[in-house]
Amino acid sequence: MITPPAHRQEPHQPRKCFVIGPIGDSYAAHGSPERAAYEHHLGIFEQVIAPACERYGITAVRADGIAHAGDMNEQICRHVIESDLVIADVSGGNPNVMYELGLRHITGRPTIHIGEAGQLPFDIASIRTIRYRRTRSHLADARREIEGALEAGLRDGFEPLTPARVLRGLQPGDGPSPATESGNAEDEDTPGLLDDFAAIEDGLDAMTADMEAISKTIETIGALTEQAGAEMLDLGQANAPAGARLASVARYAQSISVPTGELKAVAGTFAERMVTLDSGVRAALGLIEVTPPGERGEGAEEFLEQLVSLDESAHESLAQLGFFGTSAGGMVRVSRHLRKPVQDISAAVKQMTSAITCMGEWAAKARALAPGATA
Repeated sequence: MITPPAHRQEPHQPRKCFVIGPIGDSYAAHGSPERAAYEHHLGIFEQVIAPACERYGITAVRADGIAHAGDMNEQICRHVIESDLVIADVSGGNPNVMYELGLRHITGRPTIHIGEAGQLPFDIASIRTIRYRRTRSHLADARREIEGALEAGLRDGFEPLTPARVLRGLQPGDGPSPATESGNAEDEDTPGLLDDFAAIEDGLDAMTADMEAISKTIETIGALTEQAGAEMLDLGQANAPAGARLASVARYAQSISVPTGELKAVAGTFAERMVTLDSGVRAALGLIEVTPPGERGEGAEEFLEQLVSLDESAHESLAQLGFFGTSAGGMVRVSRHLRKPVQDISAAVKQMTSAITCMGEWAAKARALAPGATA
């Protein structure tokens, strides 16, 4: 992976705070959910976050407050990575917010979580988050908590969460006690926002093993299908009665029922791993993108190659799956015995297709970032 040069934040005075969170739509019709979201989160920014930062001479800005012209996505990415401080409103687990937060966490720079009570994402429940409710008193309490977190961080320094520790080879207990990202030392060993990022390498290895299992299962189904096809051809040439041909189909259905069931199970596991790893992989790709090639860690190139290789293997397996699904699907009209195996194959195809769409996005980015790639 990538290893940024600094492994801890010494106490210093941040000057800029980038605020990530749901934005809503300021141009949406009054009374619409999008306009309500805009008004709510603008209020959190103006009443809670900005005043707390101003107390310490810190300028807070949201994405819609970036003044410079240019590509908005690139600007947001750079603000997320380069700002002295980030305050993230994680209410509702907005996908864009979670991606940006994952990218921020692996930089190891100061980050404060806030969120509306009852709307905190499950996968970051273990990370200390300043909670608020939509009342004046609760918002005032949230502002004071942010001020306290800033005061402690400025006094004692900031410490990265588990993902950044893994990237830098740190151990729990290295550096100062975290003031903004964790409530106590035990939290460093508790799964958090991107423990899936910390496990990216193991996760990709597991996905590779899944692909190998899928390929072997497809080979087994292919051999059984070829054998059954030869038997059916012989029966047809011998003008065998319908009962004999039906018995042959039933035997074929029985023979593939176990491997097709295994295929469905492995494809499901593969798709689940994809969901778990997606935010971490995208965050890693984002960090690689903004890191000069000469400053990337030793594993960056290998990581990019692994994503491309996985994508190619997955597409090959999906093509084979589609072939079997089409062939067996036609035989369902011949006998009900094939209904369950064909359903399992169809389920595997659907799961693989969904996962491969996401994997294709990984691979496209990896190819663009690989050494020697042209813009």
